[in-house]
Amino acid sequence: MEKWKYGNFICSLLFPLRCPVCDMPVEPAGGRICAACEGRFRAVREPRCPKCGKQLQREETEFCYDCRCRRHIYDRGVALYTYPSCREAIYRLKYAGRQEYAVYFGREMARGLGARILSWCPDALVPVPLHPARERKRGYNQAALLARSLGEALRIPVLEGYIARTKNTRAQKELEGGSRQNNLKKAFKIIQNDVKLDTIVIIDDIYTTGSTMDAVAQECREAGVRKIFYATLAIGMGKE
Repeated sequence: MEKWKYGNFICSLLFPLRCPVCDMPVEPAGGRICAACEGRFRAVREPRCPKCGKQLQREETEFCYDCRCRRHIYDRGVALYTYPSCREAIYRLKYAGRQEYAVYFGREMARGLGARILSWCPDALVPVPLHPARERKRGYNQAALLARSLGEALRIPVLEGYIARTKNTRAQKELEGGSRQNNLKKAFKIIQNDVKLDTIVIIDDIYTTGSTMDAVAQECREAGVRKIFYATLAIGMGKE
């Protein structure tokens, strides 16, 4: 055990954990975020859209513009942060190899969203999968990392192999409107047909229009999942 602890100590000196806010080695050492950077990400606050969870600008607006104009496949969703406040951190998590951010973010999702997620009584957390080619290039799936950290904190099973991405689609951020939905047609497929689930929570890093969530939810509905929720690290602001 002492040898293991010594090895971890040496590893932390050579490869210190990076702060998700400033991307510098965490100060003081031993944490997941710098003490001076705590509270820098902006949490989604009320009023929220009761369907997708986007923060609304006015109390009298019941649903966000997107949810008024479009029928979603999932039942309901929540997100922890507003996307503009953590855009750079998410970019580094996805494209700069900062896998260590996911542990902190997953725990924060558990702290901020855990009560709501547990109230749904999910059988499992299901991370949105990457296409195998993209995951090999990146080296990991950031949604799966978030799900593992969140699942460990809330003691909810994580099913990473339940659904697969069978179509290597263009990045959703490059598309607008209906093109996002068309881009994801037949992009996902249930591959664990022997697993029967009643209630799931889909996990991803960002929610924008909901096209990805709906595409995953559609496959899950067809597989017999009765209740489908989602939780993401960040979400865009709701248009009036």
